[in-house]
Amino acid sequence: MSILKAISVSRAPFFALGAIGVYWGTFAAMVPVIKQQAGASDAQFGLALLGASVGGMAAMYLAPRMAQALGRYILPVLLLLMVAAMQLPALVSSPLMLFPILAALGVTISGLDINANMRISQLEERHGMHLMNVNHAMFSLCFGAAALIVATLRQAGWSVGQVFPMMGGIAFLLGGLVWEGKRWRAVDPEPEGTDVPQHLPWLFIALTGVMLFVSFVGENATEAWSALFIERELGGEAGEGGFGPSTLGFVMAVFRLLGQVTTEKLGEERVVFWSGVLGVIGSLVIAGAQSQGIVLIGIAITAVGMAVIVPTANSLLGKLVHRQQRALAISRAWLFGFTGYFIGPSLIGFVSQAYGLRIAFVCVAIMVSFIIPAVLIIKARRHAAAVAR
Repeated sequence: MSILKAISVSRAPFFALGAIGVYWGTFAAMVPVIKQQAGASDAQFGLALLGASVGGMAAMYLAPRMAQALGRYILPVLLLLMVAAMQLPALVSSPLMLFPILAALGVTISGLDINANMRISQLEERHGMHLMNVNHAMFSLCFGAAALIVATLRQAGWSVGQVFPMMGGIAFLLGGLVWEGKRWRAVDPEPEGTDVPQHLPWLFIALTGVMLFVSFVGENATEAWSALFIERELGGEAGEGGFGPSTLGFVMAVFRLLGQVTTEKLGEERVVFWSGVLGVIGSLVIAGAQSQGIVLIGIAITAVGMAVIVPTANSLLGKLVHRQQRALAISRAWLFGFTGYFIGPSLIGFVSQAYGLRIAFVCVAIMVSFIIPAVLIIKARRHAAAVAR
């Protein structure tokens, strides 16, 4: 019942993240086709993905102002823009075109993503509930379903120009549920005489940004390159690569739902710590896999590890800052952290070009390991602050 209650309370961002999942699942399963259509090498494709990072950083920086300007209309407007941008990959015909198209995608998707997460954090404080994991489970479920659908469509011979319009239509239908209407209201004002901190807690923001960054590296590197790993490194047939991203999405969805319960029982810091350990193990299994079965096991372990880090880190940061600072703090943590969502695949591209995909996934494992000291520092600082009080 707590999960159903959480969905009801956060319906608008819940379905906004679902629509984002539809896009990323579609894109991840279509990476081999888009890359071939553009005639891009691994390094060129990796460089083009930095365009999405540039667009995403701009959206993250402007997110608090956008939310204030558009108010209750922010999620519907950004979702419509994302659906329109989803049609751009069909226009790719050269490596040069990839960068601006992915930059446009980065602006629209990142803008919707960060505003949905800021809204969830507001609702968590207002209702006294943990909402992040169930909302991010919706993203993962839609991501996995979209990747599986697209894998089937690719096997049936569908082109980029056919797949993206259809999947954009599905995202559009989900968009009908992001309108909050009268249920929406801004952050509750502070009572008169209440002191609001003048400075942001930059240490906590930076450490949360590190957690987000390396988690997004592990998650999106696996999303964007697992299909190519299966089809190129292991000799899978066209379309079989889509089972990599779909496995990631479905397993993450299940464990994010479990995280809705375990985070409340175990606490954010402990959950993020052990998630980081599993993320490292999963990436190493992928790197050493010699069969499709083993690589899917590695992807599943990575999914278990990556599943709850982002939503749980968001909730943790929300508790560490004053509510009037929450939107700005989360946007600044994401400004750095979300770049990992695009730098991860770019890193894979550059390393793969020079040393191969297996070494690239070893690099991912090393980066994911940085979650562990970040969690330990936050835990030590919170303990020291509690003792001082």
